[in-house]
Amino acid sequence: MIRLELSGEHTRLHSTLCAQCPQGPAGCCVSPPELDWTDIGRIVSLGGRGWLLEQIAAGNLLPVSRGLELRRVRKREERAAPRRSKCVYHGPRGCTVPAERRAATCNYFLCEDAFAERADGRADPASAASRQAHALLREVYGRWDRELAAAVTGLPEGPPWDAPFLDWLGAEFERLSSAARGELAPLAPPG
Repeated sequence: MIRLELSGEHTRLHSTLCAQCPQGPAGCCVSPPELDWTDIGRIVSLGGRGWLLEQIAAGNLLPVSRGLELRRVRKREERAAPRRSKCVYHGPRGCTVPAERRAATCNYFLCEDAFAERADGRADPASAASRQAHALLREVYGRWDRELAAAVTGLPEGPPWDAPFLDWLGAEFERLSSAARGELAPLAPPG
């Protein structure tokens, strides 16, 4: 069963299948996405600058050319299971960080298995709307990230990974988000 939680650029998609992922207990967390420039700006805009700086210092978020890579760790899901690499933030009950600290992809991605028909053979009523939300968010975040990547690439010494740089990314995210209000209107919360 799919549940679509509308909240503009912060929209989230949920599926009951994730708890019983056919790919294994870590599911898509085996290959976590990077926090791209837009994700970093989004996290800062939601009050997460200090958290980002802490996680960079702790080595859980690693600077790369396109943003921050999430460290992968080797852990067992069960005592008898083999160790598998997965996202540092994946725990026994799923993600250990709140939605406002995750890559946007982690909040809006659902695999094809989740979008598939229900066990009773009928289509999930939320599937079509969820696919549309996913496509819109993917397009918008991709465009924003290309714009931010061009600006970051223009920095003569590269990203400094300090509070002013993160604050700039947060302000840029808010600017892009504000300019896209009309485009994101289909994802506005009801009421």
